[in-house]
Amino acid sequence: MQEDARYCFVGPLLTVWIAFAVLAMGQSFAKEGPGEWSNYGNDPGGMRFSPLTQISRKNVSKLKAAWVFHTGDISDGNGRPRSGFESTPLFVDGTLFLTTPFNRVIALDPATGRLRWAFDPKIDQTWQSGDGLINRGLATWVDPKQALGAPCRRRLFEATIDARLIAVDAATGSACTDFGTNGEVSLRGVPGFHAGWYHMTSPPAVVDDIVVVGSSIDDNTRVDMPGGVVRAFDVRSGALRWSWDPIQPNAGNFHSGAANAWSIMTVDPERHLVFVPTGSASPDYFGGLRPGDDKWADSVVALRADTGKLAWGFQLVHHDLWDFDVASPPLLTTLAHEGAKVPVVIAGDKSGFLYVLNRDTGVPVFKVEERPVPQSDVPGEVTSPTQPIPVAPPPLAPQQLKLWGATPAEYEACRKQVQGLRADGVFTPPAIQGTVSIPGNLGGLNWSGYAFDPQRGLLIANTNNVPYEVRLIPRESARGSGSELIQEHAEYGAQTGSPYLMYRRPLFSPANHLCVAPPWGTLVAVDMVRGTIRWQVPLGTFTLAGPNGPPGTVSLGGPMVTAGGLVFIAGTFLDSHFRAFDVETGRELWSAELPAPGHATPMTYEFHGKQYVVIAAGGHARLSEEPQSDAVVAFALQ
Repeated sequence: MQEDARYCFVGPLLTVWIAFAVLAMGQSFAKEGPGEWSNYGNDPGGMRFSPLTQISRKNVSKLKAAWVFHTGDISDGNGRPRSGFESTPLFVDGTLFLTTPFNRVIALDPATGRLRWAFDPKIDQTWQSGDGLINRGLATWVDPKQALGAPCRRRLFEATIDARLIAVDAATGSACTDFGTNGEVSLRGVPGFHAGWYHMTSPPAVVDDIVVVGSSIDDNTRVDMPGGVVRAFDVRSGALRWSWDPIQPNAGNFHSGAANAWSIMTVDPERHLVFVPTGSASPDYFGGLRPGDDKWADSVVALRADTGKLAWGFQLVHHDLWDFDVASPPLLTTLAHEGAKVPVVIAGDKSGFLYVLNRDTGVPVFKVEERPVPQSDVPGEVTSPTQPIPVAPPPLAPQQLKLWGATPAEYEACRKQVQGLRADGVFTPPAIQGTVSIPGNLGGLNWSGYAFDPQRGLLIANTNNVPYEVRLIPRESARGSGSELIQEHAEYGAQTGSPYLMYRRPLFSPANHLCVAPPWGTLVAVDMVRGTIRWQVPLGTFTLAGPNGPPGTVSLGGPMVTAGGLVFIAGTFLDSHFRAFDVETGRELWSAELPAPGHATPMTYEFHGKQYVVIAAGGHARLSEEPQSDAVVAFALQ
């Protein structure tokens, strides 16, 4: 019970002490203050850590809903794409700011949830990302040259699903008309642009008076998709300052696109660096027309804020054939390692591997080995002979198929499904006869990312294990041999321009159990000093298999940690609960039912002496079995 003694001094002195401790770790909070939440991940480096302690392990059981706000922005998919609600609000200047699936920007009273203003960019709602109509949030910037009360002194930046960058006055909700043309900049001027293929779903990043955007490009549609260029614009005028393309044509016959930064970027204001996570080159499952490593796809890169030049890059997957995007935001912190304090970037991908890199050089802090991996037998494909495997920490998700069934009959049904499929582990290349992809393209570490507790050196992440059957279908025989593959939950990728279509489906038993042992979703704590797993617990309940399904379900929507010793997370599929866990043990301490599953990352703030925890609850755009909602829910101690 040492915790009670440690946290009995709740008050201003403790808040100052915690803020000082985090500064000493080499990663500062935004200047707005410890009670605010001024970036998607709170601080510019995305730790998702709050120093607030009013809500603690001792009293979290008393947490109740304080207010609910309904945005009114829902699409059920009838006549336009289905919507999801993935926004993480910001709290600055005494106001809560968030985005809706229709890209409206909304300002709320933080104590009551009442609407203060709303800005509507009037998007083309026929556009959609691969996940429907979604937006994950905003970036903000204060102009130090403007006096208090001046128009657009604080700007909110949003990148819309129809490829525009919007600047809004945080005080009034009016467009900042000096930015671009009447407050917006078109993002459509990229090579290969095509309406409906090219979108923005994640918040921009702001550093050194520039606002940086990536893009979300449709997966697996064709070889020659738009380029995944990253661009920086002047925060005042909207003028283009620089652009950076993750992949360049080879000397040979190179055809590809994408490798786009669709997830969340982070920044280091002191080093003047932007950290960009990139996805796979197009198409996802056949690389015969993009030979080599495809740098800098599937990488974390550090770009210089003034020029956009590459400071360093580290590729997590060479010549990706599995859709193993670096979907998790790079997380910046400082770790004690071999007797020194080392500034690091923590990066994970869908394979389940976690990489710890020196922030100044990109050199691995924990050793990474290039190890031989299985090779392809598909005509025209040349697999990378090795992949970079971290020695520590261990994989956060299973990477080998261990067949399972809840009953002998289920096991036999699963055995028949994988019979004849190639299953050589995480880097089994796609094949015409079919392969098992594990932990799957939903698996490992997705855009949910992770949160870091700098007091304990613990990284908290939610991971998925969803094994898939993957096949390449020769295009000339697709009409015949592909028709019998059509099953529930199956997907096809046209991969136009390549010799093969892609077919994939999750491996389910007839009882809707996945064909590997549960849990299929976990919450895990990693000791980042030792490079070991501290604890691992099931997250949520897999209700697809029935009301009493096994513990541990797929989740999209990340964690947040607080100095009160708590991890807050929702994100669970078909499970509408919002939960709090003990950061040191993984024990669930509290839960509340939301109007719909909360596929967003929560945040917290303090206003007039009261701490609030907020989550967007709307259901997932691609999961029609889930209820939908438009609710923003705030919780506080009652």
